[in-house]
Amino acid sequence: MKRQQSGFTLVEIAIVLVIIGLLLGGILKGQELINSAKVKSLANDFRTIPTYIYAYQDKFKSLPGDDNNIAGHLGGTATQATTGGSIGNGVIEGNWWSGTATDESYLFWQHVRLSNLAPGPTAAADPNYWPINAMGGNIGINSAAGAAVQITGMTGTYQICSTGILGKFVKQLDIQMDDGDTATGSMRATANVTSTTFAQSAATPTASVDDATTYTVCQTF
Repeated sequence: MKRQQSGFTLVEIAIVLVIIGLLLGGILKGQELINSAKVKSLANDFRTIPTYIYAYQDKFKSLPGDDNNIAGHLGGTATQATTGGSIGNGVIEGNWWSGTATDESYLFWQHVRLSNLAPGPTAAADPNYWPINAMGGNIGINSAAGAAVQITGMTGTYQICSTGILGKFVKQLDIQMDDGDTATGSMRATANVTSTTFAQSAATPTASVDDATTYTVCQTF
């Protein structure tokens, strides 16, 4: 007697392929949405931080971090800077990545948080004190005066820098926020800053930005 062989019909195979296609499409679309959300969050950092400065100035007629009447404005829990230059001179001194708890650029975050302009810990010694971006990199700010500028050739009153950003997001961010060229304009990218030893660096052109490599992005305003 001839044994009947069993197997998948063409219709069954077609259904399976359609299901696989739908699953792959859903996964890719989901990843696209996640990536879009990360870029949106990174862009939001650069848009929001300047508002902290303007709101603080409007409220106290001083700069956060550089406030020479910090106790009068925010109470005894606030720390007044003691290093990094002259207090109350209209300059947020100290490097943007400074981890020195008495630098103006470090105390910037405490002052905007105590004034209810930004969320986050207000104790300078808190392990979660330093603001983090959507990629887990550090965010910092200072006045963009001369040698304090991270990326050579950039000009402005202040600079915001954000580290650990993948190249594919760097390019999207510059298109969304600036001129689409990561080596020109008010937003530029450079090799990722991982050392606390400050050194100015050159901008990385868009054509040289690798999607899988991390960069530091700075914006001046």
